[in-house]
Amino acid sequence: METYQASLKILLVVPAYNEEASLSGVLIDLQEKMPGCDVLVVNDGSLDDTSRVAHGAGVTVIDLSYNLGIGGAVQTGFKYALRNGYDAIVQVDGDGQHPAEEIPRLLETLRSERCDLVIGSRFLGPTSYRGSRLRRIVIAFLSWLCSRLSGIKITDSTSGFRAFGRRALTIVADNYPVDYPEPKSIYSLARQGMRIREVSVSMRTRESGTSSLSGLKALHYVTNVTLALLVDAIRERPAAGRGADP
Repeated sequence: METYQASLKILLVVPAYNEEASLSGVLIDLQEKMPGCDVLVVNDGSLDDTSRVAHGAGVTVIDLSYNLGIGGAVQTGFKYALRNGYDAIVQVDGDGQHPAEEIPRLLETLRSERCDLVIGSRFLGPTSYRGSRLRRIVIAFLSWLCSRLSGIKITDSTSGFRAFGRRALTIVADNYPVDYPEPKSIYSLARQGMRIREVSVSMRTRESGTSSLSGLKALHYVTNVTLALLVDAIRERPAAGRGADP
């Protein structure tokens, strides 16, 4: 695994919006456990000290002048990676949910199975992750919908813990969903023939902030994502079997 990482130029992209409380720990974790990778923080117009914390950690920082949302922030990282010749990127949330020690598992699957996108799943195998019952129901439904539309078995469609290979990077750098990017990008990349896999990972509970999949926000989220996916599917149906396992 170390040989694989050393042979590629890998960027860890950390989108961050008002994450001053957790970001320092996230960056220390990445620098200690993934020393061969570069780290980019995309500060998504934060109103707190996120920018100061990021700059103080000695990593590369892009400060957006206003809040683009998670889709726009992550796409900024994709564009940076493509323009600077990276072979692969790993998206890591700034809220502390994604342990750095799980990143090699994503990268190894990217290599060994020649994938374009590898998704870290909380539900593919036994893990210590425990979300609320409503959150798990929402994720299960959206994962089922993504599976049906894309032709690929998906168990964690809302996971933001992902590794992208060069082929997928050339697509998402120019065309990445602004709203609900995690489930929508699965369908979009599958429709374009990208090879997508999930790998079981452990995740922590977030250290700060509030999830979009809690309370009434969860109902709003699942309704909007469902409509968005169905509209995309109606606009252009994928060819039979395209993006599915051979």
